[in-house]
This record gives sequence, structure tokens and C-alpha cells, in this order.
Amino acid sequence: MAERETFILTRDVNIVTIPDGTAGTLSQGDEVTIHQSLGNNYTVVTEWGNMVRIAGVDADALGKEPHNLQTLVSETSPEAVKNNCWEVMKTVYDPEIPVNIVDLGLVYECIVEPVGDEENAVYVKMTLTAPGCGMGPVIQGDVEKCIRALPGVVRVNVEVVLDPPWAREMMSEVAQVQLGLY
Repeated sequence: MAERETFILTRDVNIVTIPDGTAGTLSQGDEVTIHQSLGNNYTVVTEWGNMVRIAGVDADALGKEPHNLQTLVSETSPEAVKNNCWEVMKTVYDPEIPVNIVDLGLVYECIVEPVGDEENAVYVKMTLTAPGCGMGPVIQGDVEKCIRALPGVVRVNVEVVLDPPWAREMMSEVAQVQLGLY
């Protein structure tokens, strides 16, 4: 997002402080400037200079419409579910980096196993850009939430691993170009 927009919150909202991941609240009337509006969340800077994340469900407090994240197909075969998983994971962003976690190279694998008629269990192994990242549990939760909402998914396990450690070389060429590294 090239142009920054400033808003006055129309109601109290829950927030997550970046980079430590601490939960908190901003009050109605507080002024925020949108830093990043990607995926289903907003990264904003408060009038005090703090960077925080506002969930997409609270978009109305910014005068915005919630993002509409659709799955590509409604099939529930393991192959279709796996494709949908990869697509919805592309809507998850590190709140400080304007590149999705798939293109950042944070997702190592996605395994879909059938567990019943039109029911699947999903296992995702992913990492973080830095060990001890305070936003790690938040990003992990975003992945779990978006996959759990897919048709045919009855169980989700998102495991964060630090071995092998993430390295810049794991990013796609598109991500490197977006970040000016290529």
C-alpha cells in the first residue's frame, strides 16, 4: 500500500502489538494510520508511534469493509483441499512484511490426509523469519483459522519449527522483487 490512510476509530478494537505479540485494546476516537492492508488484517501505526495489528473482523472500526477471502473450489477431495490450503495461506502476511508467508518461504509443507467421507485432516509445517518472533503464535493462528474454514477440513495442526532456519534464499523470486532484494 503506497499511500497511507489515517482514520479515527469508530469503536474500541482488540489489537496485537507488533513485534512482541501482546494483546491490547485501542479506544474509540484513537487515530491510526494504515501501514499495511494485506490478507485479512490491518497493520496500523497509532498516534503514539506504536505498530499494531487490527483483525479484519474489526475493519468496520476503520470505516472499511471486511476482506472477502474465497476458496477456489468447494470440492473436498484431498487434492482440492491441499490446493485450497496453499491458496488461503497466500492470504496470511507477517504484519511487518508486505509479502505472504508462502512467497516468503515460511511454509515448508502441507499434508492433507482423508479421515472420512469428504473429511480431511491438514498438517502444516512452517517456520518464522526469526526465532522468538513475538508474532509467531499470531501468524500460526492465522494459518490454522484460514485452513479450518475450508470445506472438507475437520482437523488442522500447524507446527512451527525452527530447523531448518529460515533464510532469505527461501523466498520466491516474486517476493525478492517485491522487497527490492532481487
